[in-house]
Amino acid sequence: MQPEPILRIEKLVKRFGQFTALHGVDLDIQEGEFLTIVGPSGSGKSTLIRLLVGIEEPTSGHISLRGKRIETLPANHRPTCMVFQSLALFPHRSVGENIEFPLKIRGDAVGPRRERALALMDLLHLPQDFYDKRINQCSGGERQRVALARALAFDPEILFFDEPLSALDFRLRKNLEKELKDLHARTGKTFVYITHSLEEAMLMSDRIAIMREGGFEQIAVADEIYAKPVSRFVAEFMGEVNLFDVESTGGGGLQGSGLEVQMAPDQLLPELRVPQGGHGALMVRPEAVRFLGPGEAADFALDGVMRAEYALGSRTQYKVEAGDGREIAVEKLREDRFAGRSGDPVRLGWDQGHCHMIVEE
Repeated sequence: MQPEPILRIEKLVKRFGQFTALHGVDLDIQEGEFLTIVGPSGSGKSTLIRLLVGIEEPTSGHISLRGKRIETLPANHRPTCMVFQSLALFPHRSVGENIEFPLKIRGDAVGPRRERALALMDLLHLPQDFYDKRINQCSGGERQRVALARALAFDPEILFFDEPLSALDFRLRKNLEKELKDLHARTGKTFVYITHSLEEAMLMSDRIAIMREGGFEQIAVADEIYAKPVSRFVAEFMGEVNLFDVESTGGGGLQGSGLEVQMAPDQLLPELRVPQGGHGALMVRPEAVRFLGPGEAADFALDGVMRAEYALGSRTQYKVEAGDGREIAVEKLREDRFAGRSGDPVRLGWDQGHCHMIVEE
């Protein structure tokens, strides 16, 4: 039996004049989970998190924390905390003073405040001699850790994050992504995280919620969203993908422009079937596509011409132009690089166990 969620959102609507930013969204967030909300600009993710922390009030709908309605409760009366992209630290105060600030506002005594700050500095891997260090003397990564320590100081029930790593350089961002995931495991807190970075979402989250035009398109674990998206939008949003328009044949098989189906209709997996007269998008990720040599077979195949090669560190991506002019993406490990060159004819193939069908009306 599914436990009661720590946070429940029901039919949440937010309008700004004639514009509707959220269209009656529903969402249950479980205690202790790491939920990441992603979506393109204007999808409603920032509006949603502002409602959840109390910066804005909804036009209609309910927000419940442990069964108690909080949608009209001011932000400073909610047992939640927000880590902003700007961090909002006091630049001329010390690390310790910044961490202790919410405790000082609450009226805690100096001794317990300092003890709590030092404990949080240990948790965030900040040396204790940083206690008196000024924020304007700290590096970007150190400031990020101070902001996290300050957010945890008040012992909130839920931590909300609004793209907190987006302004950092690549290497530091990668390190802090892992540290945030580890911090979540160590604290057991509920994290709700907004980002435009799919890599952040895939690395850190228990579940990912994809937003589009003020609503949720799909909410699931990362692997399911990547491998079994519910729509073309999600498939394309979650990284490089190959999509083929297909329709059912009279015998229950599939056909698509330029796509060779190398198996009998009765061999097709049930999850790849399209209703008679219907159509869909056959999805295959670039890493599942392979180059076929003479005599090699695959469940699906097509012929094309090699057009480009891109080095991606440990992987290499190829762009192949199919006969109908579409581009097909192929990814291989660096040691499995294609031996030919641009302009060479190639034959591509993949197996049905690596495909996913998005059935469309």
